[in-house]
Amino acid sequence: MTINTFRCVIATLSLVAFSSVHAQEDVSDLRQALDELRGEYEQRISDLEKKLEMAVQSTERAGPTGTIKSAGGRAIKGNAFNPSIGVVLNGQFKEFSKRTEPELKGFSVGEEAHRGDGGMALDHTELNFSASVDDKFYGSLTYAIAEHEGKTEVEVEEAYIETLPGADAPANFKFGKALWALGYLNEQHHHADDFVGRPLPYEVYFNGGFNDDGIQISKILPTDVYQEVGVGLFRGNDFPFGEPDKQGVGATSLYYRVGGDLGVNGTWRLGAYKLDGETGGRVGTEDLVTFIGDTNITAYDLRYTYAPTGNEASQELTITAEHFTRSEDGNYTGTGAEAFATTNFDEDTKGYYVAATYKWMPQARVGVRYAKMTTADIVGGTLDGTVVDGDGFNPTQMDVMFDWTNSEYSRIRLQFGQEEVTRGENDDSIILQYIMSFGAHGAHKY
Repeated sequence: MTINTFRCVIATLSLVAFSSVHAQEDVSDLRQALDELRGEYEQRISDLEKKLEMAVQSTERAGPTGTIKSAGGRAIKGNAFNPSIGVVLNGQFKEFSKRTEPELKGFSVGEEAHRGDGGMALDHTELNFSASVDDKFYGSLTYAIAEHEGKTEVEVEEAYIETLPGADAPANFKFGKALWALGYLNEQHHHADDFVGRPLPYEVYFNGGFNDDGIQISKILPTDVYQEVGVGLFRGNDFPFGEPDKQGVGATSLYYRVGGDLGVNGTWRLGAYKLDGETGGRVGTEDLVTFIGDTNITAYDLRYTYAPTGNEASQELTITAEHFTRSEDGNYTGTGAEAFATTNFDEDTKGYYVAATYKWMPQARVGVRYAKMTTADIVGGTLDGTVVDGDGFNPTQMDVMFDWTNSEYSRIRLQFGQEEVTRGENDDSIILQYIMSFGAHGAHKY
């Protein structure tokens, strides 16, 4: 072995030994870092376990409604109630071809069936409070604020509690004052409608919407297609009833709904409803006409939606139709300018509307709606020539609207309409509406 070769071997062995020593140092460092990390996480886990144990103990000390029981026997209420608050602003500009509103022929109606005056106006602003009461119940309170004949009126539109899904109840229970299941539109607040104003049948038969005090029990059946049945018991104080005897139940309702998918991009729902009640005095037409007797309303609704692209947020066609029949058995009386003697009345009247809207882009829609009423066939008697005498004429309503929806919280709508509620008296209208909501905003029903 030469001197140079020997030196190379010594240098190689030294390099190997140096690398080995550093490798051992690296492994030692990694083990130390791992031990430190493991210790840190074990400490954090221990801290979290202690916090969890404290939370469990605190929950066990709490009563079923969040009441904390102190050692001295004094109950201290928890601060778990935090309601959602929402406001819906609804403003309108209206112009009519008739300066004086024509009288609706063949029906005695409430104040909500009147069109109001032209010009700028605040229409049906809403203030809503809602929250889950606990794990079993949900509550909601809605105030409606509107201007009528130059005065601002505030009324409770809804104030109810309802059982929550998963509350282990055999059915859904709803108590209080609410917009009850009766046709398609009745459960909706006005700002959720596709058009300005309700169609004629809702104005005539429900003064815009039926929201009596009562209870509704409903059940979605465990079937392959959507099926829902329901029954309602009401005070009988709201239009089309009024002046109940303040005892028991003044009105009842029944309904059945069925629906499902139609093809890949379509859905449908069909409903049948019945509302019965007895009134001790339903007052209408500027408080001049009174009906006392039995009122029975039968209704059917159909709704179909089709999304051409499969995405309803992009494009959607919606068709809605409702048909109503009202049977009345009692007597009418008129006073003042509508004065006529008490007269027996046992007749049926009918009304329907058909509406279609088309969303051709996510923010823009166009819609058309047609409504018609069929008046009672009164021949002879003291009702001839009165407001409830249709004289063979059937009122009609036609509307066309365009709206732009920037988001689910803001909408601007332009609507053109024509009503013939008295023979030969066409009342044309143009309405510009804005609907703006802020705060909590509940989902709209199908």
